[in-house]
Amino acid sequence: MSPESKKLFNIVILGVAFMFMFTAFQTCGNVAQTVIRSLNSTDFHGSGYTSLAIIYGVFSASNLITPSVVAIVGPQISMFVSGLFYSIYIAVFIQPFPWSFYTASVFIGIAAAVLWTAQGNCLTINSDEHTIGRNSGIFWALLQSSLFFGNLYIYFAWQGKTQISENDRRTVFIALTVISLVGTVLFFLIRKPDPENVLGEEDESCDDQDMEATESAQNNVTKAVDAFKKSLRLCVTKEMLLLSVTTAYTGLELTFFSGVYGTCIGAVNKFGTEEKSLIGLSGIFIGIGEILGGSLFGLLSKNSRFGRNPVVLLGTLVHFVAFYLIFLNMPGDAPIAPVEGTNSSAYIRPSKEVAILCSFLLGLGDSCFNTQLLSILGFLYSEDSAPAFAVFKFVQSICAAVAFFYSNYLLLHWQLLVMVIFGFFGTISFFAVEWDAAAIVARGSDYRSI
Repeated sequence: MSPESKKLFNIVILGVAFMFMFTAFQTCGNVAQTVIRSLNSTDFHGSGYTSLAIIYGVFSASNLITPSVVAIVGPQISMFVSGLFYSIYIAVFIQPFPWSFYTASVFIGIAAAVLWTAQGNCLTINSDEHTIGRNSGIFWALLQSSLFFGNLYIYFAWQGKTQISENDRRTVFIALTVISLVGTVLFFLIRKPDPENVLGEEDESCDDQDMEATESAQNNVTKAVDAFKKSLRLCVTKEMLLLSVTTAYTGLELTFFSGVYGTCIGAVNKFGTEEKSLIGLSGIFIGIGEILGGSLFGLLSKNSRFGRNPVVLLGTLVHFVAFYLIFLNMPGDAPIAPVEGTNSSAYIRPSKEVAILCSFLLGLGDSCFNTQLLSILGFLYSEDSAPAFAVFKFVQSICAAVAFFYSNYLLLHWQLLVMVIFGFFGTISFFAVEWDAAAIVARGSDYRSI
């Protein structure tokens, strides 16, 4: 197998492994609050929003140390161990207790930070400046296929149900746990790429190679300390500060489409007996939007003469249209409605068709932002990607945690307003970085020597 074929094989395996894991986890996140509402009439008392806030809060803090972990054990083992913790979290729902539910939330927050830092590192070392856009698109399309499969099952299994029984819950979460474990094992199929032509290494001189050899001889503690210092220094570079505004927006809208919007749909009584199964259908159409965006903007990136800005602008416009339609279609109290749901209306009579269209638009817009963020991070921080992806996930996850926390209290229209404000400024800040990107790389930017 040629070096290029091996790298492409690794990207596909990486994407398929994440597809299995997140078929389980994203389906779990999509239905968690609805399932827990059904459980709250029993001895169990908890909140899916609070759990996800804990996950993303711990996730954000853990991102400061994850480059050190990846530097010591490598991306493959890091992703495997993280996958085991994902599976444990999903298994908790088979027979949930408040203590196990919230404890697992803490551990999966740590595991998620390690997983995504290792993923960014694996993506970068299997790419070069010509393939990073393509590989980001392939990975993103495979990852977001996960939204399709799990939610398709939810749609058919929960059709006509207004309450989720114990048997329904156990059947779903046993299946999701097995699926997550399958994805975890797949990480062992990833092969170590040949050292030549890894992104950012084409122009390395013999001196650079000698330096790399010296670095590899350092002890693990030194590697860990160096990785931690790089993460801290990277936080205050101009480019990362600007990208952090865009990243913050992706954290807020991630919370909305992955946890809040499905809960809103399931709470609208005017959707009739289909309200619970519509959660699954919504997830499917979010997935279709994600896959379409990842395929279109990732795989066609090589032919783009205009850079990444048009894709991000399209994502902003698509999201703003979706937010406006949701504002018109969904009752304001839908995110915080009780277990009985809400009989309120917004500005138009709640429409299933509009709700599902908005799901598609949310997914399409999200893929626009994330494929381009992955691409620009891999392009700018090619020589040492783990700290860059750790900072990216730190900002994204802390904003997601904040959003899951306020989702317990804020009415829908206030949540939409927060996302519109961050979306506007996030788009402008991304434009500024993209305009300077070519010049930054050409002059050998300061952060390369951090």
